[in-house]
Amino acid sequence: MRYVSMTGTGGPEVLQLDEMEAPQPAAGEVVIRVAFAGVNRPDVLQRQGGYPAPPGASPVLGLEVSGQVCAVGAGVTAFSVGDRVCALTNGGGYAEQVAVAASQCLPVPEGLSLQQAAAIPETFFTVWSNVFERGRLQPGETLLIHGGASGIGTTAIQMARVMGARVIVTASSRTKCDACSELGADLAINYSTHDFVEEVKSFTDGRGADVILDMVGGDYIARNLKTAAVEGRIINIAYLRGSKVEINLMPVMLKRLTLTGSTLRSQSLQAKAAIAAALQQQIWPKLAAGELAPCMAGVFPLQRVADAHRLMESHDLIGKLVLEMPVAG
Repeated sequence: MRYVSMTGTGGPEVLQLDEMEAPQPAAGEVVIRVAFAGVNRPDVLQRQGGYPAPPGASPVLGLEVSGQVCAVGAGVTAFSVGDRVCALTNGGGYAEQVAVAASQCLPVPEGLSLQQAAAIPETFFTVWSNVFERGRLQPGETLLIHGGASGIGTTAIQMARVMGARVIVTASSRTKCDACSELGADLAINYSTHDFVEEVKSFTDGRGADVILDMVGGDYIARNLKTAAVEGRIINIAYLRGSKVEINLMPVMLKRLTLTGSTLRSQSLQAKAAIAAALQQQIWPKLAAGELAPCMAGVFPLQRVADAHRLMESHDLIGKLVLEMPVAG
């Protein structure tokens, strides 16, 4: 099968098409003939050498796919050959076939294309586990999302909205703010021209945000403490501006704040299976009903994977990028 290999770590130019043996399913796994593969920031970090695959995972890039099941391992009863699925992988998604634990697969939501389905797993798993499980976001509460126009951000806006929460986002331009508003954000703050601390306080009548989802870090860490409501929950899932800062932690005590965070890839099979089950119960019916959908920024053929990575690194996109696999033969 064809897949994307790396000549080393570095810029997008290290990515190239190569060939390798197709995988065979182990017990509890299925093999998916990949139609589309999502492109995510962890892929960029891994390519740069900053996010190596965990032990036992495929070193090939790619953390989410959509396609059809083409082989089933021992003990798998939930899926059969020919089923249309999307899946959170532990690596290996940038390939024509990938072996995945069946418990990390979900049926393609009714009414969605395989192209759309490939843009679901990584962000939906991440948002559900962090915003709704760790952050315990409740109907009527206010969620602040930094990086609202990203794949994570556009997903979090919609998921929070359909679950009954108010949504505030920050973004870098008026165009991105407008896109976030169209997806359902109640307030979109252009951080290039406005102070999000003051804007959030004003919008919430001084109360602040109940949950803050932060991918930025750096100076945002201290500003999040000022922005959070009493009993607020702050979740970090990335540190684009750095993770080492000097801050005054007194607000954590005075406002009884919770500071938490997580990464997804290194979590156990059981943890990922639990997230998948929760999504299928809570979110899949809403996807099928058209209440939310992945926000698509672009589709690249597999041979243009380097261009997809360049666009991801430019931050000049709204939503998700996916790779389309070559037609067989």
